[in-house]
Amino acid sequence: MSIHPTAIVEAGAIVPESCKIGPFCTVASNVEMGEECELISHVVLHGPTRIGSRNRIYPFTSIGMGPQDLTFKNDPTRLEIGDRNEIREFVTIHRGTIKGGGLTKIASDCLLMAYSHIAHDCRVGDHVIMANAATLAGHVIVEDWATIGAFSPVHQFVHVGTHAYIGGGSIITQDVLPFSKTCAVRDVHAYGANSIGLERRGFSKERVRDIQRAFRVLLHSKLNTTQALERLRSEGNLSEDVEILIRFIEHADRGIIK
Repeated sequence: MSIHPTAIVEAGAIVPESCKIGPFCTVASNVEMGEECELISHVVLHGPTRIGSRNRIYPFTSIGMGPQDLTFKNDPTRLEIGDRNEIREFVTIHRGTIKGGGLTKIASDCLLMAYSHIAHDCRVGDHVIMANAATLAGHVIVEDWATIGAFSPVHQFVHVGTHAYIGGGSIITQDVLPFSKTCAVRDVHAYGANSIGLERRGFSKERVRDIQRAFRVLLHSKLNTTQALERLRSEGNLSEDVEILIRFIEHADRGIIK
């Protein structure tokens, strides 16, 4: 095991021999790390926290501390992080709250850029990118392959759909449609399908065209949301992607950004 002499690893912490703990890191007793993780330097891991394998964590990150919630009373809530995540400088990730289910969870293969923040009780899927200073308030759900642009705050309880792209500097207060490009010019709007991003991720041209056609009905017709969904349903033979989009809208508790 490679532990720098200036690092502090408390008794009870589970740190496999394949891990590297750099200078001035602190690993609390209630932290469990997977194989081949690397803490570069000045990383604070608190808990209860469980971290998967092959995560790389950069200087001055704070992971697993208690949430910024005035009702929190040092409750035994948890943080879980999956595998192969890149967690860059000054990132903060907090444990859950009792009232929110007690768990903050991040999946695998995510890139969390410098100064990004994930608050209590959030759920972040696989392959998510959070750019510099993107922030999630409590209880946010971010589905697989979503991208959140720099300096974009996401309001409590918002749901960000799969493959959504949020442009930099966008204040997000309602649910973000799957497959969409959503960003702020004056106000925050959805601007149709994230077609370039979808093609880069291997979507066929036919899949992208189906999604674009659904967005034209949702965003560019003169129909309200209920009427647009009825129009889409009436067409029949909907693709799986369009079904995902429709179900997302039907279950959006905060309303959607159109």
